Amino acid sequence: MRIISVNVNGVRSAASKGLLPWLARHKADVVCFQEIKAQEADLPAEILRPAKVNAFFNPAAKKGYAGVGVYCRKAPDRVISGIGSKEFDPEGRYLQVDFGNLSIVSVYVPSGSSSEERQQAKFRFLAEFLPVLQRLIASGRELILCGDWNIAHQEIDLKNWRSNQKNSGFLPEERAWLTKLFDEVGWVDVFREIDQRAEQYTWWSNRGQAWDKNVGWRLDYHIATPAVAAAARKVAIYTAARFSDHAPLTIDYDWDF
Repeated sequence: MRIISVNVNGVRSAASKGLLPWLARHKADVVCFQEIKAQEADLPAEILRPAKVNAFFNPAAKKGYAGVGVYCRKAPDRVISGIGSKEFDPEGRYLQVDFGNLSIVSVYVPSGSSSEERQQAKFRFLAEFLPVLQRLIASGRELILCGDWNIAHQEIDLKNWRSNQKNSGFLPEERAWLTKLFDEVGWVDVFREIDQRAEQYTWWSNRGQAWDKNVGWRLDYHIATPAVAAAARKVAIYTAARFSDHAPLTIDYDWDF
């Protein structure tokens, strides 16, 4: 089972840069998109209804903002949008597809980098999302939550960690939230189970020469229940071409899809 997660920073923009042929070549069973920045009515047919793929979207109510989507080769048994949040569901941040006892979710955690107001919104989202994650892991289902979590967990997960300790995405409170998720609630950071190397990033600022110098952050994750996490066999961050400011994260699982 191959699952790809990618923040497209505008799905139409990413498509114009060659994302769709790249996805076709990589033959994922499920693709999780974040930050699609489009309503379904505004999507061209090749994105909205790709050949031999089931496509689902949870766009934000606000045009040109946030939103998530999922492509899957097999039709899911059930599709769930949102987490039941009055504040954040209209932003299109959660889309779950169920296949038997396995659920795969596209998640887009808010960024707090634009203002203190948005950082406080991010903290509110994390507070609302934690009990959801606790209920999910207690449900007995196997789950993989793929997406842009907008948090670099450890010092190894960003280039300039010393100078970013007071910046959104590497704040102590955010990192502690992820630590609680892994160490207390029981979720697993699948990438780090397989690859413990430094300088493995999925996002680079468009300012300066961050991409060229690999001054990046690891913000994109597959976060899974222990059994399916243990089935992960291969991880890859694709950096040979750029479809957005994030790189696609691919993980192959020895799991019967």
